[in-house]
Amino acid sequence: MSHLFRLVVSCPDCLGIVAQVSGFIASQGGSITEANQHSDLATGRFFMRYEIQMDTDASRAEVLRQAFRPIAQRFEMDWALHDASRRKRVVLMVSKASHCLVDLLYRWKAGELDCEIPLIVSNHEDLRPLADWHGIPFQHVPVRVDDKETAFAEVERLVDEAEADCVVLARYMQILPPRLCERYAGRVINIHHSFLPSFAGARPYHQAYERGVKLIGATCHYVTEELDAGPIIEQDIHRVSHCHTPDDLVRFGRDVEKAVLARGLRWHLQDRVLIHGNKTVVFA
Repeated sequence: MSHLFRLVVSCPDCLGIVAQVSGFIASQGGSITEANQHSDLATGRFFMRYEIQMDTDASRAEVLRQAFRPIAQRFEMDWALHDASRRKRVVLMVSKASHCLVDLLYRWKAGELDCEIPLIVSNHEDLRPLADWHGIPFQHVPVRVDDKETAFAEVERLVDEAEADCVVLARYMQILPPRLCERYAGRVINIHHSFLPSFAGARPYHQAYERGVKLIGATCHYVTEELDAGPIIEQDIHRVSHCHTPDDLVRFGRDVEKAVLARGLRWHLQDRVLIHGNKTVVFA
């Protein structure tokens, strides 16, 4: 029985890391089917992601982790060994805009996103029909201006109850409190247009049109306490010109947002994103 594992490593760079890890995999009867490595010369940090094929099953994972620990300790590694057959559980959070949710659900149904979606949470009822059509539980958690703490306590309870590995803010138009940002660090993914901080607030695409911008973009990133400033996973742009209308800019922006969010989430699900401070190494 063949089984796939993913080993991800971050550690101080030095001689012998690749040799030790590769030798360990061979000694365990594993075959490296994909290898990604990066040395950050500025910080002296080394990053690695290996896909490992073995004639075994998922039950071998903990045995491999125990056997690998002496190497990890020797090289001061931050590391994880993932069972690739275990589908991550993703909770989606939305408000009223549907383009990112529709796109993610389509890709999920088509098998492009290898995950489970146990729950959709929203501060509005507008997108409940989409959740119902896909057979996904939908929870409406209104966020009152004068009592946000209660709402986010309920969000936290729902995320924990769903045993979520990851939370995706698919155009969820509320700011998570610092406590949740810290608790779910590296596990909450957000998407936003690239006009910030120049065009903050309402109708950013119309503001950008008035300014005559030539590029529209989007950023997919991990959520931190600092608003829209967490480690970036993916970005993209769409060129525009004087002949495009504000409605064109909105349409282009939606296209970029949903594509960037889908790529970022897919790479996260495949353990291709390694966080280093406020930056990421993405083995895409």
